Amino acid sequence: MKTVEPGAVLRGALAGLLVIVPLSALRAVVDHQTTDFNDSAWVLVFGVGLMLAYVVAGAVAAHRAPTTPLSNGSMAGLGAFVLWLPVRVLIWVARSESQGLFSGPDAVFTAGQIFGQLLFAMVFGLVGGIIGARMARNSVRESDGDERLMPPRG
Repeated sequence: MKTVEPGAVLRGALAGLLVIVPLSALRAVVDHQTTDFNDSAWVLVFGVGLMLAYVVAGAVAAHRAPTTPLSNGSMAGLGAFVLWLPVRVLIWVARSESQGLFSGPDAVFTAGQIFGQLLFAMVFGLVGGIIGARMARNSVRESDGDERLMPPRG
């Protein structure tokens, strides 16, 4: 038995990315329209949205690999973050921001932010793994119950 199912992790990571990309684009638009974005409630809204994206990634991976949901869920959360990094660089390039990518007083990426996001991605992917495992278990129970209720063929 494999601990990590690459197909399940990839599907989960892509599902998470499908939530993160529009969320990041919306965040960029709101940031551009808001005068003091960093001190507004929008930061909390987008932060929660990002954590939910990692939960989605973990849940999808765990549902696809119900025998090892926690490892696949946490890896899918990490995968979603890793897949998002090039998208964030493209947003930085498209916006032609004056801040540096890795350096300067207001860098896009700092070591602490990347480490924190890796940690959050893994933890919330793990939470998604728990949710996905329960969903998979419930769908198996429902399908078993449905078969018993079906009349015999013949």
